[in-house]
Amino acid sequence: MATQVGAAGASVERDRAFFFAMAMAIVVTTISGFTLQFAAGRSSLASPWWVHLHGVTAVGWLALYATQNFLVFRGSFVAHQRLGMFASVYLAWMVVAGLSITVLSAAAHRIPPFFEPNVFLVMDWLNTAVFAGFTWAGVALRAQPDWHRRLMLCGAVQVMTPGIGRLLPLPLMGTWILWSIWLAMMVYLSVAIAYDLLTRGRVHPAYLWGVGVITVTVAAMRPIAFSPPVLALTETLTG
Repeated sequence: MATQVGAAGASVERDRAFFFAMAMAIVVTTISGFTLQFAAGRSSLASPWWVHLHGVTAVGWLALYATQNFLVFRGSFVAHQRLGMFASVYLAWMVVAGLSITVLSAAAHRIPPFFEPNVFLVMDWLNTAVFAGFTWAGVALRAQPDWHRRLMLCGAVQVMTPGIGRLLPLPLMGTWILWSIWLAMMVYLSVAIAYDLLTRGRVHPAYLWGVGVITVTVAAMRPIAFSPPVLALTETLTG
């Protein structure tokens, strides 16, 4: 019995360490993408105030996500729950900021030239929606830790796409930009899936939902982007 209890405790500690490590990998990857662009001179502080507000908002979310995983890793569950209430409210602000920055970028003609404006708009809007969907589902299932932590991880992988995109040579990828970002996202989810297979012997359904929803979303981006309503909206915003 003592051996079983000890093994169960070791498994819990291992899981906590894994999800904290994944959180840090996501934070480092995202920040690295923006740092690379800044160091290369393709980004600067000479941007409109709403760009900086969006950046601070995103960094705030990454800090919250990393802190929440650290608190679980340390066993500080009361603090984790309290901070989670704030994070749930902050998530709504993330959605507002994410959707707004896309509209403002189009209106100010700040969409990167290697992106078709309609594709950029749809990509950002759908990425924001999927991130929010995974994260809110994770919050709703917080009483089920196995679902909660995996759905939150799927949401974090989704929200890191701007950082991933800045690490890839997107100007060289043409119409394959969306799928190149998808492939990079799948690397992180594949690590999580491999961990499940090694430690549980099976893949948790949350990851099946994660891979499925993200893949279907990416597949739908260009068809939606070239639909008449989106083309008309893009023309209005960029005109």
